[in-house]
Amino acid sequence: MKTKMIWANLVSNDIQKTIQFYTALGFKQNGKETKELVSFVFGENDFVINFFAPKRLENAIRGKLSNTTVDNEIIFSLSANSVEEVDFWHQKIKEINGTVFSEPENFEVGYTFGFSDPDGHKFNFLYWPGM
Repeated sequence: MKTKMIWANLVSNDIQKTIQFYTALGFKQNGKETKELVSFVFGENDFVINFFAPKRLENAIRGKLSNTTVDNEIIFSLSANSVEEVDFWHQKIKEINGTVFSEPENFEVGYTFGFSDPDGHKFNFLYWPGM
């Protein structure tokens, strides 16, 4: 059996704040938001991340959500084409008052920095030669 597609479902404690954050970074909204959901696409293959209101996501997972201000759930890596592009994204995150949890640094043969969105979901921009 082959799956057709994969996407992520995360919590948003404030749908409008989530929209403002990802729109300011230039990501495209995937459809129209509702009171319980907003969705964005990432990367060339339009990887979808859905952001659900807490009660809606708790119902879907039949359990409690992580407190992402103190716990870690996952980190999404966003590829960059160069060191300069990583630095561009770092500056952009700072301009919109995003939270940088790891300043730009060389990592093995690559270059990266980490940030979190308003709900504490972690991402990093990563330049890795040949990727």
